[in-house]
Amino acid sequence: MAAVKRIAVLTSGGDSQGMNAAVRAVVRSGLVHGLEVYGIQRGYQGLLNGEIREMDLRSVGDILQRGGTILQTARCQEFMTPEGQRRGAEMLRKHNIDALVVIGGDGSYRGAQKLNELGIRTMGLPGTIDNDIAFTDFTIGFDTAVSIVVDAINKLRDTMTSHERTSVVEVMGRHCGHIALYAGLASGAEVILVPEVPFDLREIAAKLRESAEKGKRHSIIVVAEGAGKGEEVAKKLTEFCGIEPRTTVLGHIQRGGSPTHNDRILASRLGDFAVRRLIAGDSGKACGVIKGELVATDFDIVVNTKKPFDMELYELAMRLSQ
Repeated sequence: MAAVKRIAVLTSGGDSQGMNAAVRAVVRSGLVHGLEVYGIQRGYQGLLNGEIREMDLRSVGDILQRGGTILQTARCQEFMTPEGQRRGAEMLRKHNIDALVVIGGDGSYRGAQKLNELGIRTMGLPGTIDNDIAFTDFTIGFDTAVSIVVDAINKLRDTMTSHERTSVVEVMGRHCGHIALYAGLASGAEVILVPEVPFDLREIAAKLRESAEKGKRHSIIVVAEGAGKGEEVAKKLTEFCGIEPRTTVLGHIQRGGSPTHNDRILASRLGDFAVRRLIAGDSGKACGVIKGELVATDFDIVVNTKKPFDMELYELAMRLSQ
């Protein structure tokens, strides 16, 4: 296999805090190893448009602490087609780019997997707040998103306590409830609703009524969006037990803001690791961290494996929510 001389990096799909730290690590690690490094603007759409520019040390200065992504990101329907994927591979060859680092979630990984099958050396970094990528304990952005939710719940609990009310907090997590679980446990939520665990709102209403009878005057209910809409949950609880919860939908605020030190360190480790693996001849793999150890797993395994939900942690949260 020919030596890697030019690499590129792009961010794709939904943004997450720490993407900039990952871009910085890829660029600076590549330069330290004597490579030419290029940034691709606006994800796969920018690749198809040829939005490719050379990066130097200053290109990634003062971005470690910033949320979002300086490379921007976009959804690209065209790249989901075989023709679009071929065009992307041809564009990389046109610019004499030997390898590509893709930072994003499951859909981004599938795009990188297709490029790998077309002969482009690729590595993936798990950039998504949802923490739904298999073969890594945590994804880049998850820690920050959880911290944002916990901070919001802390503030909501203050006012719910003052008014003796129940608050329903809807958080991101269309297909998985990791943000709801971690934030709910960390903030002492009385109820956590996630798509992975069946629930009965009548039973939850009965639990809230029982708690009120024992003197509890306020509660926090965290709902992953994939388990139900906050307003609908609140409406049903009012119907079943007479309480009138206030609903807060946190929305895209969960994706913004300065990344935590954990996300900065994770992104830095993974970005450097991806470059070193490419130089060593690896390709078609997703980088991750398992029990503190850096790992690289084949894309075809990662994209076809559903990350397990931590039922032990969920049961702990429920035991402590009494």
